[in-house]
Amino acid sequence: MNETTLTIIGNLTEAPELRYLPSGAARAGFTVASTPRRFDRQSGSWVDGDALFLRCVAWGLLAENAAESLGKGDHVVVVGRLRQRSFETAEGQRRQVIELEVDELGASLRFATARPERVNAPTADADGATPVEGLVSSDG
Repeated sequence: MNETTLTIIGNLTEAPELRYLPSGAARAGFTVASTPRRFDRQSGSWVDGDALFLRCVAWGLLAENAAESLGKGDHVVVVGRLRQRSFETAEGQRRQVIELEVDELGASLRFATARPERVNAPTADADGATPVEGLVSSDG
């Protein structure tokens, strides 16, 4: 099934928070703030629009690399798929949250430089998918 991807460009509000599930799978959570700007010809200055704060989740090696490489305030480009999930609070209330499940993540080079360093990644299967420990595919 083809899924719609979303690309967001903005700044990290905090450094990615890396956690490991009991299964050993790595998970990094972070928030990207994106504020549109437009030039106001009357005033001759740039005007900020309403900020969008989007919660993002990365898994596996991507999560570990994000936590190792990125910090608060870094300008990033994030590509992923929107996911809605439900959970129950400690008080027993049902809540829903919409997050961006990250497929690709990188530092924006618009205002910075970077020196990528290749890491040894797990090998992909015949379909090109890299397994993430702790996650079960929908086909079994």
